[in-house]
Amino acid sequence: MSVKNDVQGLRPLSEVDPEIAELIRLEERREADTLRLIASENYVSRAVLEATGSVLTNKYSEGYPHKRYYEGQQQIDVVEELARTRVAKLFGADHVNVQPYSGSPANLAVYLAFAQANDTIMGLGLPAGGHLTHGWSVSITGKYFKSVPYGVRESDHRIDLDQVRDLARAHRPKLIWCGTTAYPRTIDFAAFRSIADEVGAILAADIAHIAGLVAGGAHPSPVGIADVVTSTTHKTFRGPRGAMILCKKEHASAIDKAVFPGLQGGPHNHTTAAIAVAAKEASEDGFRAYAKQIVQNAQALGRALESRGFRLITGGTDNHLLLIDMTPKGIGGKPYAQALDRAGIVANYNSIPFDPRKPFDPSGLRIGTPAVTSRGMGVAEMERLAAWMDDVAQNVNDEARIARIAAEVAELCRGFPAPGIRV
Repeated sequence: MSVKNDVQGLRPLSEVDPEIAELIRLEERREADTLRLIASENYVSRAVLEATGSVLTNKYSEGYPHKRYYEGQQQIDVVEELARTRVAKLFGADHVNVQPYSGSPANLAVYLAFAQANDTIMGLGLPAGGHLTHGWSVSITGKYFKSVPYGVRESDHRIDLDQVRDLARAHRPKLIWCGTTAYPRTIDFAAFRSIADEVGAILAADIAHIAGLVAGGAHPSPVGIADVVTSTTHKTFRGPRGAMILCKKEHASAIDKAVFPGLQGGPHNHTTAAIAVAAKEASEDGFRAYAKQIVQNAQALGRALESRGFRLITGGTDNHLLLIDMTPKGIGGKPYAQALDRAGIVANYNSIPFDPRKPFDPSGLRIGTPAVTSRGMGVAEMERLAAWMDDVAQNVNDEARIARIAAEVAELCRGFPAPGIRV
């Protein structure tokens, strides 16, 4: 190694930090050899990975295109404009901001743009499938605002729109959220719009989980219905770990000021570039087929699991996600998720509506089909997956059997190479 190369930073990761390099290699192997069913995970393309790991991470760019506080923005301004323009065209939005670092800061920007401390807000309660940032008590959004959570009906676990309307009339919220993290059904954005209009509230739609389905025409869009739409850019959208805010033109200034300088400093330009790449990929014909297949796979997997005695919350799914009550199988969600992980099937334990068990040891399992669909798997593979999941449920403590399933899973995965990963 020459001193010159060391000074110029040309040494590869394997030399600079072999420990981290090995952990990355192991993660690549894990993602290649397992069936990833976590509903919020996916595979990005090699192109998105390249943009994320580019020299754009070196550049500081406080402000917005052509209104920066630092010089040297010739390429950066174009990158951000491409990202905004592509996302706006893809979703049919008046205005787009791609600077939020992640979904939670994007949602905080909405609060900052439209609400004051102690204002009343409404969102789906966390135990019913909502998100922390929609006003749940342990989140800053539940501490700084008066949060009135709505829920789902006990009879069918669907969002109770009658309850939403009654609570809105009683509490007159400044802001109403519609959006979920563990809800397997289509969201009726028009019904939420009607309720928001009746009480004079801002309507915010959080589509973090379903943005790719919306872009691909596999789920109704809230754009043009909600005043503002937030989303992460990974999950079904298959982009980097970032976020975006789409809004009506009359709210553009308030949103932009809330993001910068209200909450953030310089944007992560490498992430912005990767968002632009993901939006370009999402505009291609193949993306619509992928979005449709996600839903078909989720529904096929749900039917196959139900036929094997699994209890599906709401009885099925309209989107990418299945929420399963493991009670009929005589096992909690946590030990089942851990057994599945040992079998090469990666999921997360999750509370179900009206769950009698504690959140860290709940009754449910949440799974989703975005990642397996990105690998090219279809209905036939969902049948095999359901059979493995049932086998694990019946043999949670049989480590030899679980190891055999893991080997079979890895063999299947080799026939469907993981996008963007070289192993």
